[in-house]
Amino acid sequence: MLPFFPFLRRMRHGLTIGVRVIATDAADHLLLVRHTYVPGWHLPGGGVDVGETTEAAARRELMEEANVEVAGPLHLHGVYFNPKVGGRDHVVCYRADLVNAGPRPGANLEIIAAEFFPLDELPPELSPATLRRLAEWRGGLARSDMW
Repeated sequence: MLPFFPFLRRMRHGLTIGVRVIATDAADHLLLVRHTYVPGWHLPGGGVDVGETTEAAARRELMEEANVEVAGPLHLHGVYFNPKVGGRDHVVCYRADLVNAGPRPGANLEIIAAEFFPLDELPPELSPATLRRLAEWRGGLARSDMW
């Protein structure tokens, strides 16, 4: 009967995993999205579906949110604990150093806007987590394990 308890605990205290992507185009412009349900600009991404790898989720989210396809490999930037979402949420953050962008999709129920910005002209309303990831990537800030 003891092997049942870890299964029961997992079912009652499910782990959630999300992805975000630091995506840049050939001009070294950064892709950011604005959601309908939270303020500010964010790195594109979302939840990992059942049976999906984090890399597949990252590629899917880029396409769904911004009509953007990764033109090469994804590079793992870091794995972060996000205590604000149920106390068991983790975010896997990737870098995509080169993407091919189709026409920006129009606003929908989830995404208000998806835009590329020059790194020296980022919008002022960046989310705190986005600011931290960019500081780790470009500013030499030591990586944290907290989202």
